[in-house]
Amino acid sequence: MAYQDQVETRQRLQLLPGSTAEARKQVLQLAGPSLVEMALVTFVNMADMIMVGRLGPAAIAAVGLTNQPVFFAMAAFIALNVGTTAVIARAIGSGEDDVANDAMRQSLMLVIIMGLAVTVLGFVFARSVLGFMGAEADVLPLGVSYMKIIASGGVFMVVSMSLTAALRGAGDTVSPMKANMVANVSNVIGNYLLIYGKFGFPKLGVPGAAVATTIARTIAFVLLLRVALTGDSRLHLTGPFKFNLKLLERIVRVGMPSAMEQIILRAGQLTYVRIVASFGTTVIAAHQIGMNIMSLSFMPGMAFAIAATTLVGQGLGAGMPEVAESWARETRRMGTIVSCCMALVFILFGKYIAMLYTSDPDVVTKTAVVLRILGLVQPAQSTQFILAGGLRGAGDTKWPLYSTAIGVWGFRVAVGYLLAVVMGMELVGAWMGMAVDQLARSVIIALRFRSGKWKLAKV
Repeated sequence: MAYQDQVETRQRLQLLPGSTAEARKQVLQLAGPSLVEMALVTFVNMADMIMVGRLGPAAIAAVGLTNQPVFFAMAAFIALNVGTTAVIARAIGSGEDDVANDAMRQSLMLVIIMGLAVTVLGFVFARSVLGFMGAEADVLPLGVSYMKIIASGGVFMVVSMSLTAALRGAGDTVSPMKANMVANVSNVIGNYLLIYGKFGFPKLGVPGAAVATTIARTIAFVLLLRVALTGDSRLHLTGPFKFNLKLLERIVRVGMPSAMEQIILRAGQLTYVRIVASFGTTVIAAHQIGMNIMSLSFMPGMAFAIAATTLVGQGLGAGMPEVAESWARETRRMGTIVSCCMALVFILFGKYIAMLYTSDPDVVTKTAVVLRILGLVQPAQSTQFILAGGLRGAGDTKWPLYSTAIGVWGFRVAVGYLLAVVMGMELVGAWMGMAVDQLARSVIIALRFRSGKWKLAKV
């Protein structure tokens, strides 16, 4: 690459490896909006469950059982999103805006087709799926109505996910944040109005939650589509909507390992929960509180991972692998600082955090122990999230898959079962299995990153 081209590329990407302050500013510009977005999504999901929970155990079961097959169905779309982000980031970094825009169109066309298929399947097989999940007689009607309504808005949801992935690949994390903030606030308000029938709205109960969610997803779709059509992003929905099989193959090839990763992860989590469920109500309650707080602890790592994905992809696209590596390392350092702060909170104040959820002293005590374990693995958890994000940005998506398979099944499930069941350590043993899982994944991902082989990945 000629010197002038390198200068222009650095200006375009704002890659200034010699300036730590500028590097951190750029990372925060990407990670900050994503962190805000994820935090809001998490809190909204908590609010959703609280409001549904007031309708009774059957309502909670209906929503919970419906979400499980939905999570599995999302694996294919997550794969496309990972591939879309990586390909677009690489194209933007190399100055090929036309390729980036075509990649967005390819992703959208395939997502729309798949989304329509999921909608039809959700309608036709809702009762069969929930029956397979073990829904009892009082839960089944609520679950079927909830699934059918959620399925009706499936296309809007997956298109929004695709547009979000595309914009992030181009370095725009602000637009998805704004769109999803509006959508999530609308979801909470809609839940309040439609679940309970406030201010003249019909009292729909569980179906009301589904309607509110569908409306919120439609709002996100409209706002993100507007950005893609008229916004300031370098991505625009212009040009012919015609399948480009070669480009589509690139997107799917990069994203497919992420789909397998999600399937392996979800299956492992279900098995892990079944292990814990054998120890009684108190243990389950403490475990669920711990898992809820654990989802909150994911947010910083995931936000910095998005920044790493974008910056590494653009750096490699610009033909500057050393800059891509410097971005990933700086992002990891920043994420580690945040994770260490969270670790101290969990270790020192775990008991008080648990008391926000329950007044049962036994549950509080067990949860506090769980949070101490969670605190100890925060740096490792952050490392594996962020560096895995960097690998995905490079198109090296197989190693996050390998680390998840080894970590979840070789350690979380296997070691968790050994300690919890065989050695009788119950909840503590199960969470020690989770801790070893996070440590193992962190080591695997860090070694792969250190090898530098990801710089040669083809996208």
